[in-house]
Amino acid sequence: MTTLQASTQNQLRQFIEQIERLEEEKKAIGGDIRDKFAEAKALGFDVKAMKKIIQLRKKSQTERQEEEGILEVYMHALGMLDGARLETMADEMLAAE
Repeated sequence: MTTLQASTQNQLRQFIEQIERLEEEKKAIGGDIRDKFAEAKALGFDVKAMKKIIQLRKKSQTERQEEEGILEVYMHALGMLDGARLETMADEMLAAE
């Protein structure tokens, strides 16, 4: 088995300790986020909808439109949408290009 030089061992130890601290910070931030969602829920907000909005805000308008288009095609294929809505969506997608 090979051993690391003292300077390399120190570097490794520093990286490990820094990562451990960041993991603790991440855990604390996760708790803060849960608390904010609980606070919003207590005030009557729909947390599931809020999470979806946060997810959507991370994407560009083009990405959202593409996903919506695919979703509507699939929903139509499963009989969950009528043909008129699908045609409207197709027109909107063509206009966006």
